[in-house]
Amino acid sequence: MNEQKNLIKLLSEAIDSSRAAAFVTVISVGGSTPRDAGARMLVYEDGSIEGTVGGGAMEALTIRKAVECIAAGEGGKFTFALKPGGNTGMICMGDMEVYIDVYKTPLKVLILGGGHVGVKIAEACRMAGYPYMVADDRAEFANAERFPQALRIINEFPHKAVKAAGVDKDTYVVIVTRGHALDRECLEEVMKTKAAYIGMIGSAPKVREIFRLLGKKKLYPLKDARVHSPIGLNLGGKTPGEIAVSVMAEIVKVHYRRDGAHMRVTE
Repeated sequence: MNEQKNLIKLLSEAIDSSRAAAFVTVISVGGSTPRDAGARMLVYEDGSIEGTVGGGAMEALTIRKAVECIAAGEGGKFTFALKPGGNTGMICMGDMEVYIDVYKTPLKVLILGGGHVGVKIAEACRMAGYPYMVADDRAEFANAERFPQALRIINEFPHKAVKAAGVDKDTYVVIVTRGHALDRECLEEVMKTKAAYIGMIGSAPKVREIFRLLGKKKLYPLKDARVHSPIGLNLGGKTPGEIAVSVMAEIVKVHYRRDGAHMRVTE
């Protein structure tokens, strides 16, 4: 019971911190197996674990399957044959069936810049249910009062915060700093990551100039499909709130790979 409570607590902590994890439960056994039904194990995206479902080759195979499920974003029921000719290489002469539950946020947003637009984008993230981080070297702009639900608040120059934020393939980056030079430095750093989406605010002339300057450094935003700048869908709004709606709409569109067209019935 203590083991179960500890694993549930660890799973809760992983969910709260948006750390992807899989909860593995042995749901049935037949013949001789290392663990009984009800054994549980928590597997993280990097393959590290808490708890055990028996150790050895069978557990290694289960961990591998759990990591695959996390990557796919979907769990399920799996059977491992613990006998000669089975899929584990073990000879316990039994079968073990497990269920893998995957807990993974669909995406997280990194807001580079804690100004008025950044605050509104954070509010949009909250409404959409997306966890977010914010980075700004100005503590009076990036703080818990202005961003009460942020996963992390990084008080560092935004472009220097990219590495600290741990940008990965599930991170959607929004560049809304206080100046053109900072925006360019952020875009330069983020393009070197595996970010799924990179949006940068700015007028078309400013964006073209930034792209030109980055080209001198052998970085070509126009050839990178992840880069969306000027940021957002063309909805016509100009206020920070309207811009935030436009940005969030684009993020959702990109994430679900939709065309953003109207869904109204026309006939």
